[in-house]
Amino acid sequence: MDDTRLVRIAKAIADPTRYALLREIAARGEISCGQLAELFPIAQATVSHHLNVLVNAELVEMRKQGQHHYFRLRRETVEQFALALVRALGEPSATQPSPSGNGGQHQKREQEEVRDVHAMETCGCPDRSAS
Repeated sequence: MDDTRLVRIAKAIADPTRYALLREIAARGEISCGQLAELFPIAQATVSHHLNVLVNAELVEMRKQGQHHYFRLRRETVEQFALALVRALGEPSATQPSPSGNGGQHQKREQEEVRDVHAMETCGCPDRSAS
């Protein structure tokens, strides 16, 4: 799977409503647009829009029966996406510094980054890197 397709799928499932629709489709095996619209507090036109994004990302397939459109999960796409994502993000490259290979400099830099992030946060959690 190329990066363009990987990103298109990631964007499709990044939207919480689309992800919820996808989960519902997966759980039911096959479901119509109208049935999905009844399950979610959004207009049927909005459901149709989200389904179109999922179809374009090849995460679901549609079949038409009369005036109704039925959707089902394309499990092979989900499996390919998962494998491609693991491959894309899997092993660190040889050019990246290893955590133990530079005399502790990497760990010190990570601690500084954590401290910087905590300084920017407004959650009020204590700075754990100081200990």
